[in-house]
Amino acid sequence: MSTASPSVSASALARKAPSTRGQLNGILFVALFAAAVTSISSLPFIAGLGMSPLIIGIVAGAVYGNVLRDGMPESWAAGVNFSARKLLRIAVAFFGLRVSLQEIAQVGLPGLVESVLIVVSTLVIGTWAGMKLMKLDRDTAMLTAAGSAICGAAAVLAFESTLQSKPHQSAMAVGSVVLFGTLSMFLYPVLYHAGWLHLDTRGVGLFFGGTIHEVAQVVGAASNVSPEATHIATIVKMTRVMLLVPVLLSLGVWLNRSARGTAASGVAADGTPARKLAIPWFALGFLALVIVNSMHVLPQAATHTLNTLDTFALTMAMTALGIETRISQVKQAGPRALTTGLILYVWLIGGGLGITWAVERFFG
Repeated sequence: MSTASPSVSASALARKAPSTRGQLNGILFVALFAAAVTSISSLPFIAGLGMSPLIIGIVAGAVYGNVLRDGMPESWAAGVNFSARKLLRIAVAFFGLRVSLQEIAQVGLPGLVESVLIVVSTLVIGTWAGMKLMKLDRDTAMLTAAGSAICGAAAVLAFESTLQSKPHQSAMAVGSVVLFGTLSMFLYPVLYHAGWLHLDTRGVGLFFGGTIHEVAQVVGAASNVSPEATHIATIVKMTRVMLLVPVLLSLGVWLNRSARGTAASGVAADGTPARKLAIPWFALGFLALVIVNSMHVLPQAATHTLNTLDTFALTMAMTALGIETRISQVKQAGPRALTTGLILYVWLIGGGLGITWAVERFFG
């Protein structure tokens, strides 16, 4: 018996080794792919459109995954999945180094109230409209709502990790962010200069930062108004990003309760063991790094380097999600997901203006 054990162990190791090498090769492949995506996103034409590497990554990854996927060895799939899941959680946590409590305090209570009202209302309306009106599955509806409500593709990634949803669901949500966020970047300044937005500089900052999807899109739109409006809009936007933490923690608690049903004995309603509390630990990491950034314990050069690496890691995650996405799955709910995004877009413009006017009037 003792002589058989080493041979079994050796056999197991022999089977495991190629898998480990394949995973590392898959991660390296995604990293090289993300490097190419980063170079493309820095081209003047692409950068002028406010298209971040994250957006380019999921599009390029989806093209590869659906057209050239056969050229990638099957053993690399584990590395692609690692990039789309575990690396994603780490990258979302380090996103906290882009926010500081001091910046949020600069816009004070008006910016916080604006952000909370926009985030909560958009999440509720988006989830309801997606599931009840458009008949989307729960995850697609929530991912689309999260992308519109909080911080675009980064929020979609964070929710995707917590919900453990499928790549094509994330791809549909990101598609909505790309379409309507890019439209906002061009439309909002036109509406302002045409005199259709009766807002002062602070109001512009609140409205732009409170309702545009991506951080880069907020900066691109507000920079066409004034530097002061850009400053306020950016801080309001980062306040929305900060709200990712309580939203994800609330989502984790809700998912846990849904999984447990009404059973109180640790067994779910279907007789299976209840799932442990789905606390997204990367959200706590995000909060911890916000505090670190607020304390200014890191040199500015180190923070800049970490933010650059974090953007690259997020680009890898988006690229990997794109590779795992199948267009046939997207087509099944594509129009309905985009319609949900359109409903949210109309709400962000009309409801967002109403919230901005109310906030300005109430806070003087």
